[in-house]
Amino acid sequence: MNWTEGIGEAIDYIEKNITENLTISDIAARAYMSAFYFHRGFSILCGFTVGDYIRQRRLSLAGSEIVSTGKKIIDIAMEYGYESADSFTKAFTRFHGVTPTAVRRDGAAVKVFARLKIIISLEGGYIMDYKIMEKPAFTVVGCAKMFKNGNSYEELPQFWAEHYNAGKDKLIRGRYGICMGESADTDEYEFEYIIADDYIAGEEVPEGCVTRFIPAHTWAVFPCVGPMPKALQDVNTKIFSEWLPNNRDYEIADNFDIEMYSDISDYPDGNSSKDFYSEIWVPVKKLTIPAAT
Repeated sequence: MNWTEGIGEAIDYIEKNITENLTISDIAARAYMSAFYFHRGFSILCGFTVGDYIRQRRLSLAGSEIVSTGKKIIDIAMEYGYESADSFTKAFTRFHGVTPTAVRRDGAAVKVFARLKIIISLEGGYIMDYKIMEKPAFTVVGCAKMFKNGNSYEELPQFWAEHYNAGKDKLIRGRYGICMGESADTDEYEFEYIIADDYIAGEEVPEGCVTRFIPAHTWAVFPCVGPMPKALQDVNTKIFSEWLPNNRDYEIADNFDIEMYSDISDYPDGNSSKDFYSEIWVPVKKLTIPAAT
């Protein structure tokens, strides 16, 4: 099953179980993908998180039920996962712009948030460069911070700026930027991001830093050329919007990815140079077809 088919299966699962207790890990399993990569790809392609999609679909459907049925508002609230009339009214009003009572009593209009549909668009035969690389296990040392997927494109560059402005580059130069995902049973899935260098065994770990072990993997390596962060973010978006939907050979194999950066001192304008070189490494394995059930 490829990325496009997997997203479609996951959306079907959400819609069929919209009133149930949905977790990101359960949803991602329908796409045969780790929760980390599913959540990241969904956010990049759709512009909102999986949790946002579920909340807005529930509130849209709840609005339709208030308009078209005689069910008690509190029963509709409970059906769509709200534990009290007050919490439902607040969420409903933020989404629809009116209270549930106003809809039922005054006939106020409600908003519709439609189900997602997967559409494949053919736009000009773009060729995306990548190579497959084998790399043994290694360990990194660096500065770590937790981020939410939904706003990472804005907040990660700020984290790098803070790192350099605080003079931490004297300890950790930043050869790598590593995203590491963990469990994903909440709507707002978080991941750890580490500004890192290679760790030499036996060396003292600087105060405030962490070490992380990166296992041996096969990697799909995507080159990025141009000023940061745009060049890297553009390629990252294309991995999910172009490479994964069209890839028939590999599937993602783990809950992390790696950004590899050139030495900024090699460029006259540092990482703002038009020819600054970086890479995105995605752990992969040969694509397998799930057994029929």
